[in-house]
Amino acid sequence: MPPSTSPSLRTMLERPEPVVATLVSNPLMAKLAERAGFEALYLGGGMLGYSKVVLEANLNITELTQAGLDIRAVTDLPLILDGATGFGDPMHMHRTIPLAEAAGFAAIEIEDQLIPKRAHHHVGIEHMIPTDLMAAKVREAVAARRSENFLIVGRTNGIRSTDFEDAITRAAAYKEAGADLLMLGPRNETDIRAIADHLEGPFQILVPAGGVGAFGLSVQELGDLGFKLLIDAARPMLASFRAWREIYESTAPDLSSSAMSPDEAKRLAEELNDAVGIEHLLEIERATVERGDD
Repeated sequence: MPPSTSPSLRTMLERPEPVVATLVSNPLMAKLAERAGFEALYLGGGMLGYSKVVLEANLNITELTQAGLDIRAVTDLPLILDGATGFGDPMHMHRTIPLAEAAGFAAIEIEDQLIPKRAHHHVGIEHMIPTDLMAAKVREAVAARRSENFLIVGRTNGIRSTDFEDAITRAAAYKEAGADLLMLGPRNETDIRAIADHLEGPFQILVPAGGVGAFGLSVQELGDLGFKLLIDAARPMLASFRAWREIYESTAPDLSSSAMSPDEAKRLAEELNDAVGIEHLLEIERATVERGDD
């Protein structure tokens, strides 16, 4: 790739309009998202776990940083890491943060969950750590980074686990500890406006399946309220799951399928070759090891 010309995520968050990001779990997804016009990417632990037929709770920092390296090898768009619990206590941030930063991530999201994380998180049962312990993790995460352009996102699941007041108290403590962004998981427009009234942003938000319209607000209205990083953290994987399931079910009897005609298969193969840049690689070979006079 040519040298990066993309602005830092921190710089992007300073503009009036929000940054819109989407889920990617591998380099091909990243290239397709980049082509579609997204300007930032999100490596979500939940969906990466599902792709391995486990859960986010089963992943480790080595797997996540390797996935990040693979993605950053094909794009210079800012990549945000869903870092779950940060993989340890405050002391452990001095391993987690340098690894994530060295792998090329632009930001890491750390949540106030018990470590090791439990599967019950997926059914709405949270196991939250004390506020002061999470604040200490945020402080040490900030201390461990080499560049201020690597952002720390302090996440609390208090709104759905304890109550709104506790979530605000926790988020304020994480902000004071040095978090660059806050994530509180608002459920509706009322939560969003209340968060903006009680806390200083910027905020990161995971957008539900209905898009920002599910909140009754536009992208710019969210930005005006301080929600500067908007992320679709699920739909790309759900769409992939649906497509895989349909093609496997339709081809299982005899490898034929009405779901994809031969002409469409040929066209998609050509588009796939284009997406991975095969012509550029072939051109290199033509100029070096596949010359006609060899």
